[in-house]
Amino acid sequence: MGSQHSTSARPSYCKRKKDDREDLLAEREQEEAIAQFPYVEFTGRDSITCLTCQGTGYIPTEQVNELVALIPHSDQRLRPQRTKQYVLLSVLLCLLASGLVVFFLFPHSVLVDDDGIKVVKVTFNKQDSLVILAITATLKIRNSNFYSVAVTSLSSQVQYMNTVVGTYVTTNVSLIPPRSEQLVNFTAKAEMGGPFSYVYFFCTLPDIVVHNIVIFMRTSVKISYIGHMTQSSLETHHYVDCGANSTAV
Repeated sequence: MGSQHSTSARPSYCKRKKDDREDLLAEREQEEAIAQFPYVEFTGRDSITCLTCQGTGYIPTEQVNELVALIPHSDQRLRPQRTKQYVLLSVLLCLLASGLVVFFLFPHSVLVDDDGIKVVKVTFNKQDSLVILAITATLKIRNSNFYSVAVTSLSSQVQYMNTVVGTYVTTNVSLIPPRSEQLVNFTAKAEMGGPFSYVYFFCTLPDIVVHNIVIFMRTSVKISYIGHMTQSSLETHHYVDCGANSTAV
């Protein structure tokens, strides 16, 4: 009895083991077949490509701002090369640019010098014993800046014996180019009569060849550049021949 039961159970066990082996081989073959094809997810217009998927998967568009992409620690993007050199170079370039801007835009001096009297036209009024002088003077303005400056106004007083006998005022005179100098001419009219009627007789004396008188001129110039306003003043004495018209050589 016992030997017959043992003999009938053995073929059944072997058959079951063989079936399990065949199922395992079939499962492995199916996995290998699937592994040969990339992962593909078919989606509609409301999805975008998943950049971190091993295949070409997609994620919903509304989750773009919620999901975080992971990259390997060994990725070169986490180890930028020559970072210190780039930072140092950027700092040096910024300092250089700032220095150049300050150097070129920093206001430099604008010098105003007297260049003398060029022309004197004399007119006599015998009835009122009056001497009228049209005095053309010249200023030399030197611009040391790297940009143009504007001469916004020019005023001048002509004095004789500490008394104002003539004035001149004008605006928007000239524009001085960068790193250059320019001559600015102006003509002031002076009248000497009344208490200075003796000047008329002196200037009309035929026995004197040169009728020189001394006049005092106080000139003020306003200059504007880059929102900055400066004022220069000159005080000069000049000998003027009041006997006839004269021109400086």
